[in-house]
Amino acid sequence: MDIIDVGGESTRPFADPVPEDQELERVLPAIEIIRQQTDIPVSIDTTKASVARAALAAGATMVNDISALRHDPDMADVVRSCDGPVIIMHMQGTPRTMQLDPRYDDVVEDIITFFQERIAWMSEQGIDSRRIIIDPGIGFGKTLEHNLEILRNVARFRATGHRVLIGHSRKSFFDKLFGIPVTERDCPTAVVSALCFLQGRISSGSMMSRPHGRP
Repeated sequence: MDIIDVGGESTRPFADPVPEDQELERVLPAIEIIRQQTDIPVSIDTTKASVARAALAAGATMVNDISALRHDPDMADVVRSCDGPVIIMHMQGTPRTMQLDPRYDDVVEDIITFFQERIAWMSEQGIDSRRIIIDPGIGFGKTLEHNLEILRNVARFRATGHRVLIGHSRKSFFDKLFGIPVTERDCPTAVVSALCFLQGRISSGSMMSRPHGRP
């Protein structure tokens, strides 16, 4: 499935947050233009309920929240009021702090436990769990070894019964592995996409455009 993911706030390591009005100025015109050109599903990448609400009104069809609905207490109401998919991501810390010293007992099991807790909470808020897509958060509070362990275990995330999104496109771990700049990461991105697909039918983050960049 093709998805256009629109975000107005950088979530790369050590990034500063963006004010709500600036985020709205960035995403709403983009969504409106996309909607004039195509009916491809549009995802609004935000942790702010007000931005998600405005984006959905402008034509976005799904919400992508890297905080897994933890940042804004009103986000559950926004998600509950629409009927499209919602992507929740695992992140240790915040973009400002996530790469300082990420640690896990068992990175895959810890992330699965996190998702189980968040999905249970969302169900209590009246959000149909069948709408939920989980994103283990490659690069979000993860070392290279953590990222590789996640990629080796996509099937374990798929076994939760939820669709899985792996957001690995052109990320910096390719540089750590192969010493290649971002302009040369399309081929390894495609290879990882194929390897993930072989572990189960998943959504791939390589299909999403991220103009402000993820780690």
